[in-house]
Amino acid sequence: MRHLTADDPDEIGGYRLLARLGSGGMGVVYLARTAGGALVALKRIRAEHAADPAFRTRFRREVAAVRGLTGRWLVPVVAADTEAREPWLATEFVPGPSLVEAVDGFGALPIPAVRTLGSFLADALTAVHDAGLVHRDVKPGNVLLALDGPRLIDFGIAYAAGATALTAPDAVVGTPGFLAPEHAQARGGEVGPASDVFSLGCVLAYAASGRRPFGSGHAAGVLFRTVHEAPDLGEVPGELRALIVACLVKDPAGRPTAGEVAAGLRDPRVSLAREATDDRADGWLPPAILRVVAERSARALDVPTPQRAPHRPDDDPALSDPQDARPPSRRRVLLMGGAAAATVVAAGGGVAAYLTAGRGDTGGALPVHTIGFQADLSGGKTADGVAQERGARLAVEQHNARTGITFRLALDTGDDRGDTARAEEAARRFTEAKVAAVLGLNTSAVALAAARHYQEARTAMVLISSDGAELSGQNITTLCVTRGPESLLALPLVRYLTAVRPVERTAVIDDQDAEQTGTALTNQLRTVPPNGGTTSVHPVAAGSDDFAPAVRAALAAKAQAVVFSGTSPERAARCARLLADEGFTGPRLGTWHIMQPDFLQEAGSAGRNWVFGTPFTDPAGASRTFTSGYRARFGTAPGRWAPEAYDAVGLVARALEKLGGAADIEPGVVAERLFDVTYPGIAKTLSFSKGERTLDARKEASFFLFREQGEAFRFLGRSDEVR
Repeated sequence: MRHLTADDPDEIGGYRLLARLGSGGMGVVYLARTAGGALVALKRIRAEHAADPAFRTRFRREVAAVRGLTGRWLVPVVAADTEAREPWLATEFVPGPSLVEAVDGFGALPIPAVRTLGSFLADALTAVHDAGLVHRDVKPGNVLLALDGPRLIDFGIAYAAGATALTAPDAVVGTPGFLAPEHAQARGGEVGPASDVFSLGCVLAYAASGRRPFGSGHAAGVLFRTVHEAPDLGEVPGELRALIVACLVKDPAGRPTAGEVAAGLRDPRVSLAREATDDRADGWLPPAILRVVAERSARALDVPTPQRAPHRPDDDPALSDPQDARPPSRRRVLLMGGAAAATVVAAGGGVAAYLTAGRGDTGGALPVHTIGFQADLSGGKTADGVAQERGARLAVEQHNARTGITFRLALDTGDDRGDTARAEEAARRFTEAKVAAVLGLNTSAVALAAARHYQEARTAMVLISSDGAELSGQNITTLCVTRGPESLLALPLVRYLTAVRPVERTAVIDDQDAEQTGTALTNQLRTVPPNGGTTSVHPVAAGSDDFAPAVRAALAAKAQAVVFSGTSPERAARCARLLADEGFTGPRLGTWHIMQPDFLQEAGSAGRNWVFGTPFTDPAGASRTFTSGYRARFGTAPGRWAPEAYDAVGLVARALEKLGGAADIEPGVVAERLFDVTYPGIAKTLSFSKGERTLDARKEASFFLFREQGEAFRFLGRSDEVR
């Protein structure tokens, strides 16, 4: 929500305006309240469009058509004035997020949720079709998620079946990627209820896999694939695939009806076939999305007295591409799921953008908050830096691609190459630009060099792969560490040897070449022995390559499990081979530092089933939506720390949301708010408190476990959840 502007009226048609929900080329959508206190979303059409007789005729006809619609999963029109100078209509207000926000933000929905979603949307379309109408723009952005079930919205382009379109001849009105082939080819006479079923199939494929079945990118390419190629359903769960395939048949006559889709999706095993008297689906969404719905519902019920923002010239809406901040021409195609809900009108050989001011539309005049990303992108830590930068960039793009946003994000990157002088230069540039926060800082040297500048400017330093230990005595009050601290790296190992493979006697091969990192791990295991047993320590002097005495001593102490404290993959492999030669087959553990190809290669079969504690999650399995989006965007699988960087952007965005997203938020205010929000990320939940710059959750929840299996590192799970 945004403040009303100086040009907005106090009321329209007896509805008191409270805030702006969004704006676009066609008009503005307001949150308004009736005299009785009920909330509505009120869409007012701009006078220049209403002055077109053909447009007003069409608007009048569409309002008349949709006012007669009834259905539990439709958002009803509660009032309208089609004859006003600036005509308007009001619909019931639904505070939940759109499907595209939920899937892009939290990943694909579980199968039961997809079944519930699809069956109720199919019920909604059945009501539409029974009324002699066709929706023509069924897409994730037009599906709102409420506590009791989904809602199908935006009938601004619905039309009576068999009616002559009032748009240009041979026009296509709809959304590339969710259009039926006959619709994409402007075969207007064939567009009917079956076209909506095709679009529903696309929506279900997206909800179940996080991927658009005909890809993304330029509209012309998406439309070509829709007409001529088979859908990509590789990540759709098998039990849903057959029904979705039936919906996506190219020939309209070969598709099921909406009613048949609803019947096919209802599964009595999970009580999705509701009785006629049970018209709700409470608890149908995953907990993370339910929290978002609850938060938005509470926010909507607590709308303050209307306030007005001062008028600025850039308050006027402009079309914008969600992945390109440059002002586009009106003939550029809007990529779907963008910062505004776009309807593409393809006429003849050209493509024009036609923006409807539906719920969630935000226009192009949104504030832009820049996040700085500073890391080693071309030096010794290039792999980690690039993975983090890409994860952050994907998060920014997906934020901007969501409907209903109140601000856009931008990412400004600084490559410090691990050099302190370049680090200070990047810090000065970012602080002068007053970026909202700075992410990355993936080496100790650059974090130390840059910290003074960020502290003076009160700019948040959000560390992703560094635990900030080097800054512990610097009193950096804007420091925010999103990973588990290195000093507690023994926690996942203790947990494993206590709850997963319980042992009474643990031995530590203390590689003193690892210096403080190894010493901290050894001391923790000695102080808190796994499973309440005993821990014996067997040192290997720094610089020595002879691990045999330590290994033999550990086995002589009748160790049931062996932990290697070092950070060198080569030295760990040497230890692994000695243990294998001695016939030891009990649990063998190490830390993330030795999870490198060198360990796999040099240890060979001796490294089989080693377990590793890490402060990062599985980059390839954090979220199907994240992984597929990363591959599509960068042409490769995500690297280590990419999900954590993705979450760091989400944390900053959540803080900006809590601050209202206005353009003039100072960096210091953002830094303070970071410690007052909770963000349910794809890697882990990020939660902090003032005075505590590391995660404010159970420490075990900040660590993860991997195991060597098949000459690869396989993810076991979060350390406190592995069984």
